[in-house]
Amino acid sequence: MSTDVWLPIAPEETEGLPEGPRYLFWDGGEDGDQPFPGDPADCAVYVVPYMKPWPVRVRPLEALTRVRLVQTLTAGVDDITARLSSIAPGARLCNARGVHETSTAELALTLTLAALRGIPGFVRAQQRERWESGYHPSLADRNVLIVGYGSIGAAVEDRLVPFEVARVARVARSRRTTERGPVHPIAEVRSLLPDADVVILCTPLTEDTRGLVDAGFLARMKDGALLVNVARGPVVDTEALLTELAKGRIAAALDVTDPEPLPPGHPLWQAPGVLVSPHVGGPSSAFLPRAKRLLVDQLTRFVNREPLRNVVLTTGAHGP
Repeated sequence: MSTDVWLPIAPEETEGLPEGPRYLFWDGGEDGDQPFPGDPADCAVYVVPYMKPWPVRVRPLEALTRVRLVQTLTAGVDDITARLSSIAPGARLCNARGVHETSTAELALTLTLAALRGIPGFVRAQQRERWESGYHPSLADRNVLIVGYGSIGAAVEDRLVPFEVARVARVARSRRTTERGPVHPIAEVRSLLPDADVVILCTPLTEDTRGLVDAGFLARMKDGALLVNVARGPVVDTEALLTELAKGRIAAALDVTDPEPLPPGHPLWQAPGVLVSPHVGGPSSAFLPRAKRLLVDQLTRFVNREPLRNVVLTTGAHGP
């Protein structure tokens, strides 16, 4: 059986890795053309490099003919499932649940507060040395709708509580009940939009959520509402969003966009009422220690043949 483990974090920098496998460092390199660290046929575990372009992340997949575990360091795995047919059958694909909740939820609250309280305008005024005061809405007493109530959505609500919001509504793939209250199925999301002052998108990108926020969705949002996207860019129909923003009826705070990276000259850069951050929900000082803990635990489970964490799917001869 193959025993190599390809890690995008230097093995010597990760304490507690279990004995047995041979740990090899591979993160794609600066230009994405870094040679493979060993024979791909000997790779049993491929940990997908973080914050690398999509072609780099998926480049080894076809050559890893005996891989048993593909571990991402992202919560979303849509980039890997897009190349699912390249992965050897019988491999388990696992995501990084537990790694990004803290950082992404922090950014969701940062974007929400910054957009509501007019921080971008204050920064522009500071650059012009202008003292421009004004009245801005508070997060307190607002109704918030979280679309995508998984671990990140729940972490967002944890951080909303101290801000004295009026009400939080929750939407996920299917109906369920939590300690904090009911979770509505995605089919009911549009009926909840007219009451929401802030809509925070945390949902994974799937065929069901691609283009979820379309013209009809946006039209249901109340006047003056704020759309916050810390999910994936294609969850939102960019052209439909630009149309609503041009009317000045809603505002948006976007950590992810479609296209991404957002190219120079794209109308989203200058659209009224938009705050854009460059997909920084995950990469913060909180990432590395949590990523290392996940890898040590996951690889210990793998070596000891114990159940793995965060299994999204197991590949088969014709797909998942």
